[in-house]
Amino acid sequence: MSKYFENLDEQIKKYFKILSPEIPEFLEEYIEVPEMQKQAGISVSCGTFYSKLFPDIKLWYSSLDHSVAVSLIIWNFTKDKKQTLSGLFHDIATPAFKHCIDFLNGDYEKQESTEELTKKIISESKEIMSLLKRDGIKIEEVSDYHIYPIADNDTPQLSSDRLEYTLSNGLGARKGIWNLEEIKEIYENIEIQKNEEGIEELGFKDKKLAEKFVKSMSELSSSYITNETKLTMQFLADITKKMNEKGLITKSDLYRLSEEKIINKIENCKYDNISNCFKMWRNTIKINESDVPVNDKYCVNIKAKMRYIVPLVKVKDKSVRINEISNVAKQDIEKCLNFKTKKYAYFDFNF
Repeated sequence: MSKYFENLDEQIKKYFKILSPEIPEFLEEYIEVPEMQKQAGISVSCGTFYSKLFPDIKLWYSSLDHSVAVSLIIWNFTKDKKQTLSGLFHDIATPAFKHCIDFLNGDYEKQESTEELTKKIISESKEIMSLLKRDGIKIEEVSDYHIYPIADNDTPQLSSDRLEYTLSNGLGARKGIWNLEEIKEIYENIEIQKNEEGIEELGFKDKKLAEKFVKSMSELSSSYITNETKLTMQFLADITKKMNEKGLITKSDLYRLSEEKIINKIENCKYDNISNCFKMWRNTIKINESDVPVNDKYCVNIKAKMRYIVPLVKVKDKSVRINEISNVAKQDIEKCLNFKTKKYAYFDFNF
């Protein structure tokens, strides 16, 4: 077994075992390449892990962990090597602080601004290209996981990617919503079904478990767009931008260095008020909100991407959306879609 799997946190090991009792041997070599290992230093939390503003985050879960977990889900349901590798590589272009780079690029609502780099990073990796050549796989078959509906599809459908971050975020990477036994119960109820358009999609066999999944999904969905989250992501984007303008961090550093090393650069920065503001953010336990802009404070107004899922559930021989047959699930979905925050959020300092 590769070093990656040997050194995993015990809870994550057990979680992975649920996702796929079998870890395919071919996967281990791809995980160990430098471009994938770099993802081990990036948290899925988009930087929120590092501030006292988010006490519910109990689990360090890296972008590499997420990528491996997505690939294990795909393997579990398809046993297809190309689809599995596409899942492994789907976040290979993720930079430090993850989607904060999208905020830096002004891509608040789609949060896809880094995806175009995926093929470039794979093509420039000697190790990955050598492994693909050995396995008789073309780069086009693994560089875009959007071509495989079980790996990825449009919101609000259930894909391996959307399923994984919902399960792991609920395990503690975002909030402690469920334990491993509950994840196992939900996961084992999922199968490949055909959706309204006749396309394969992950769906539930049992209405009650689909409702349980949707209830937790709704809670997580709202947590992704709280003012605490949006303010933090924009703040980290602006810190990074200012450091970049001062020549202290390059954009390539965000793709090359771990978050720990980026944070070290920020904390040791001597320019302006950068390190002091960063320290205040790390120790802040409460933000301020307002319906109008606040002057002389770090104040933002952002409309962020809504992440939610309306899964299929099998009824007799037909798959239907859970909100068509369950008022409970319909209300939970509407609750997350109608989640609103105050228009402006700000810290008690200027930056």
